[in-house]
Amino acid sequence: MAKPGPISAKPLSVLLSDVFSDAYARQGFAARELVTRWPEIAGPEVARHSEPLKIQWPRPVEGQPQEPATLVLRVEGPAALEIQHASDTLLERVNRFFGWSAVGRLALRQAPLSRRERPGIVDPPDPKSVAEVAETLSAVEDEELRAALARLGAMIKRN
Repeated sequence: MAKPGPISAKPLSVLLSDVFSDAYARQGFAARELVTRWPEIAGPEVARHSEPLKIQWPRPVEGQPQEPATLVLRVEGPAALEIQHASDTLLERVNRFFGWSAVGRLALRQAPLSRRERPGIVDPPDPKSVAEVAETLSAVEDEELRAALARLGAMIKRN
């Protein structure tokens, strides 16, 4: 009886490469690297508050040069104004990534990001430091307010 040959396992990324490529192509992305490497391209601060949704390519007109595309970004509401002000720099970085002037303008869509970092659990302040801060708050008459300010002060001192 013949022994079976060695099992060759393929990485999941190789098996699903076509599936992901099709999904990204439907959104106008020629390559998925713009999405997967967004923090490197846009910078950590911009990437923290935005994500690329799609690239809209204008219809080509016969005899005319191809117009640059529009990159549609999903942006968290408060950061939209800041990202809009930095749009020239962001466009330059995206085009440098592509190696040619592929994107000519940004369109921002304010919405919550699909990926959300979970906030870390904050440890309560040390009771000893809360008591130290509370001693300095003798002018505050309301006890609940004094306790809240003491906890806040202890947290600030800790960081």
